[in-house]
Amino acid sequence: MSEPLLTVKDLGVTFRAGDRDIVGVEGASFTLDRGETLALVGESGSGKSVTALSVLQLLPYPAARHPEGSSIRLAGKEMIGADLETLREARGGIAGMVFQEPMTSLNPLHTIERQIVEAVQLHRPLPNGAAQERAIECLAMAGFADATNRLGAYPHQLSGGQRQRVMIAMALANDPALLIADEPTTALDVTIQAQILKLLAELKQRLGMAMLLISHDLAIVRRYADRVCVMQKGRIVEQGAVADVFERPQHPYTQMLLAAEPKGSPDPVPEDAPEIMAGEDVRVHFPIRRGLLRRTVAVVKACDGVSVRVREGETVGLVGESGSGKTTMGLALLGLEKAEGAIRFEGRSIQGLDRSEMRPLRRRMQIVFQDPYGSLSPRMSVAEIVGEGLAIHEPGLSREQRDQAVADAIVEVGLDPGSINRYPHEFSGGQRQRIAIARALVLKPRFIVLDEPTSALDMSVQAQIVALLRGLQEKHRLAYLFISHDLKVVRAMAHHVVVLKDGRVVEEGETHAVMDEPREPYTRALMDAAFSLKATESGVVRG
Repeated sequence: MSEPLLTVKDLGVTFRAGDRDIVGVEGASFTLDRGETLALVGESGSGKSVTALSVLQLLPYPAARHPEGSSIRLAGKEMIGADLETLREARGGIAGMVFQEPMTSLNPLHTIERQIVEAVQLHRPLPNGAAQERAIECLAMAGFADATNRLGAYPHQLSGGQRQRVMIAMALANDPALLIADEPTTALDVTIQAQILKLLAELKQRLGMAMLLISHDLAIVRRYADRVCVMQKGRIVEQGAVADVFERPQHPYTQMLLAAEPKGSPDPVPEDAPEIMAGEDVRVHFPIRRGLLRRTVAVVKACDGVSVRVREGETVGLVGESGSGKTTMGLALLGLEKAEGAIRFEGRSIQGLDRSEMRPLRRRMQIVFQDPYGSLSPRMSVAEIVGEGLAIHEPGLSREQRDQAVADAIVEVGLDPGSINRYPHEFSGGQRQRIAIARALVLKPRFIVLDEPTSALDMSVQAQIVALLRGLQEKHRLAYLFISHDLKVVRAMAHHVVVLKDGRVVEEGETHAVMDEPREPYTRALMDAAFSLKATESGVVRG
């Protein structure tokens, strides 16, 4: 029998922290054949991403080390201890990687064309024209609309989903034998998520490509993976064929993961609940400038007459595909994006207020951004990040009072208060998202924009965060604008849903009405894409 494409044997990873070693992975062993999909699942911090990064030796040395006896063989070559030439050939040539957080993985100073062309040229030099054509082809394969006209865009000019598709295009640029996909659909809306997963499945079949899939979405794993390894605290506690593990889980931890899912619904909002935030006929238009004189040749209507109203204790879900205007609308309501139309906070018009007039209102309106790593300063500890708002808005607090408030917020989001002196890079993606939520909650605001707050979290932590947000809302009567592509989470969180498409509202209403009986074809397509995996599992066909 031929050697597997990837063989991981007794893999260990330790991180040096001060004068002690922290174990990230311990004794992990598995194989992956050509044309096969192996999924790594487990909660945040279980060692999934550390294992994947180890394959291409992308962990920082000497902070991260492999104990003696660890082995990773890729296409017949040992990766641990390999020379730079071997690793350069493996990185992109043999194995492509889609990282979990595209905003921090893409160079903010380079256009997407330059970054994809660079990935092509490193392994197979092509004339500039041919390399550009390959970049357009890869973007099209990754579902990136209007790729030809967007080659000159920079990462910050793209939505979260568009940035993720650029990462996928870069990973596919050299037709790799192995694709390492670390949460490849985390930032994508449900319809594009379905397209990308179908694309990866087709590429796998056509090219004989193997895939190492890391995902917290067990429905995706069940449908697209052949085998699965379940990781807990750095160890593989169960592995086998997907059907066997999912239908007859042996380990208690696996059983817990399979049972975890955001459930229930929020408490009803009193009819006389006061209005906290409202936007009427909100318009945000971005000019497209070209040429030497940068003349405006077109306008992108990110929000085109959108109206939203959020009452005390209410959650309004804002859903739609990437680029539909969800995040732009949230930023406009907070005064972080220049907009036209009427915007009111606590009954007061905030349109036209300058920075000094807005500052007293800031502590009562907060936001949790989609990309937690990009929004957390790498030079600040958790205590400094969470406490920064208190230092600005409550300067009268003593150091002890501020430290206690920070510790309370950290505990509320499910983190160890003993970790407050650590830095963002020392936490998993899900843990970083919880830090971002703590930063927003510590000021006890009236209104919070939650921009994909659970996108980086595994299923069990999603359920915990949903319960946490609902509990805080009930206790403090918080108003939420909940932006998400995960409609299962929206169903559990939102009282009211607004569906956006191309910057306009296509449908809105009570959550159960919109999700169970959508009127518009676009809304029905979203619901079918969101719940088709779940329906497939249960044998139910939606339609």
